[in-house]
Amino acid sequence: MAGLVERIIFDSDGVLIDSERIVCSVDAQAFSAGYQVTCEDIIECCAGVPSETMYETLEAQLDHPLPENFDMQVEEFVIETYRSELSTIDGASEVISTLAVKKCVASSSSPAKLALGLIEAGLFELLSPQIFSTSLMPRGKPHPDLFLLSANITDAEPSKCAVAKDCVAGVGAARAAGMRPVGFVGGHTAEQHHEI
Repeated sequence: MAGLVERIIFDSDGVLIDSERIVCSVDAQAFSAGYQVTCEDIIECCAGVPSETMYETLEAQLDHPLPENFDMQVEEFVIETYRSELSTIDGASEVISTLAVKKCVASSSSPAKLALGLIEAGLFELLSPQIFSTSLMPRGKPHPDLFLLSANITDAEPSKCAVAKDCVAGVGAARAAGMRPVGFVGGHTAEQHHEI
């Protein structure tokens, strides 16, 4: 993968916005009504993967089906909490504003949560319209599909893309896409669990 990087693909949660702490805490609170799941458990098994995959994984581990509309209830609470508690990762705005290379966002978040997070953090205008949600693809991380789609839409050659990620699933997806993973360790997810 020799050559210059022409595009940087940023993750949103845990790389641009300090949302992992919020999302994992909300998930843990939701699970606390009948299940013994902590924020650390969620980070351990599911950081960086789409919510649907996370719920399937946790259902299998708990050997018990989750309540109907559980995912929608959690998402509503996360969005509500974003409005009062969300902050930007230190330096994110400055990095995005000063980078000379092209940039975009590719995230496992739903479109609504992704857009709101970037708006609340003051980053949406800096990155729009190059913002891609995993909902565009049938498979999320650790599959490379979303990264490849974002490269294709933005006319970027995968081998000339770098991906800034804070979790193992994202780093694996970047490698599978033929892109250069850049492990970000400034957020809560990385510092709590992952060695990238």
